[in-house]
Amino acid sequence: MTHPIRLWPLPLAAGLLPALASVLALALAMHGGLVPVCNPFIEGCVSISRAARHDLPNHVFRSLVLPAAVLQALVWLVQARALSLASPLAMQRSARALAVLGVAAGIALVLYGSFLGTEGQVYRWLRRYGTVVYFGGTCLAMLLTGRALQRLHAHGALHLPQVHERALLALFGAIVLLGLGNALAGAWADDELKDRVENATEWWGSLGMTLAFVVLADLWRRWNVAVRLNVGEPLP
Repeated sequence: MTHPIRLWPLPLAAGLLPALASVLALALAMHGGLVPVCNPFIEGCVSISRAARHDLPNHVFRSLVLPAAVLQALVWLVQARALSLASPLAMQRSARALAVLGVAAGIALVLYGSFLGTEGQVYRWLRRYGTVVYFGGTCLAMLLTGRALQRLHAHGALHLPQVHERALLALFGAIVLLGLGNALAGAWADDELKDRVENATEWWGSLGMTLAFVVLADLWRRWNVAVRLNVGEPLP
């Protein structure tokens, strides 16, 4: 007997866990006087890393981000498999690239979470590497997924609702623009303004990624993305 297990909660949890980790770490850090009380989305007063760097905020952040990294890697692997099944010939290259990007981003998030709060040049390099590869890899995975879904919709292999397509395009565009703004700030802004811009874009970019995972979860729910387990059959 086969029992389908619907998978839409997977991207939902993968997107919400890092957001919950960041918000809880910020609230605890503010409550403990580790960071100033402010709105980082508007004032750019503190980065996610600084809010989660020490003491209880660090432990809470790690406990949520590390499993989230595994879940996000699984999301991209499942999405890659679904793309290859939806159009076996046309999507093989995209599916392989998506799987590689997703796993690399997941590993990078593990590195970032594992070494957050540690000291030393090597540890700082690992945190920086983890941040860049995670955000870059996840952004590319999202763009690749969005483009692949558009192609499958155009060929009639699946139905991509217009509201979801527009939401994904808006989120992807915003994330790319935030990345460009972050890079440009380093070229013309003074150190204080540069830090504020980088902090604010980090929070907004993380929010954009969270919402993209939520949209993907709703698409999986609409498409009944599931795995089937054989129950009660003897092993060979």
